[in-house]
Amino acid sequence: MIKKVLLFTILSIGTISFAQKAQRVGYIDMEYILENIPEYTASQSKLDAKATSWELALQKQQRLIDALKLDFVNEKVLLTNDLIIERQEDIEIKEVELSKLRMAYFGPNGDLFSMRKQLVKPIQDQVYNSIQDIAKKRQYDFIFDKSSDLIMLYSNKKYDISELVLKSIVRTQKVVDAKEKRSKGTKQASAALEAKNAERNTKREALKQKIEAQRAAKQEKRATLKAAIEAKRKKRLEEIEASKKAKEKNTTTKNNNN
Repeated sequence: MIKKVLLFTILSIGTISFAQKAQRVGYIDMEYILENIPEYTASQSKLDAKATSWELALQKQQRLIDALKLDFVNEKVLLTNDLIIERQEDIEIKEVELSKLRMAYFGPNGDLFSMRKQLVKPIQDQVYNSIQDIAKKRQYDFIFDKSSDLIMLYSNKKYDISELVLKSIVRTQKVVDAKEKRSKGTKQASAALEAKNAERNTKREALKQKIEAQRAAKQEKRATLKAAIEAKRKKRLEEIEASKKAKEKNTTTKNNNN
């Protein structure tokens, strides 16, 4: 009722001031806009699925309570007063718990409200921001929501800016996606460069190790060759010394014989 009075007041003001200034009025169909935003439909599907699962859980609890009530009615004549009071209290406790659980799920500040606020509100804010942007740029004085409680007895299609709002949202989303793509491309390029540098460093390290191994092998070969030469020279010297001693011994023996 308040919205209808507000609409009537706005239109009255617009009519009175029409002679002074032409009023630019537009309208949107919020339901149409939201239904054509993929993020909104995906979020709404998540909300519906979660709400269905919660409702099933509540129905299961309700069936358990109904079963307890039925058992109580059938067995009441067999129970003592203390047991009757105890069973009634158990049922009342479970009913209170069920009521609290229902409020926790579907209450004004329940889980569904919080989830809707988290998933849907950012999209709604995006729509409202686009509407305000279009209103300022195109100098609209009033923009109404055709799908709200405000009664529109007649609406000219040329004043429907729903498509403008959708295009604005799509354009904004493209800009965001382009930025994310550039950022992702930059990160990928950076990752590729890091990978290339890492590969280059790995190859450089492998080459360095190969050169070190070759150098060590050459040094070992050189040391082995040097040792062999030294052993051969030593052996030759020993042979010469032995031959010299043998000659000296023969000379001494001959001199002694003479």
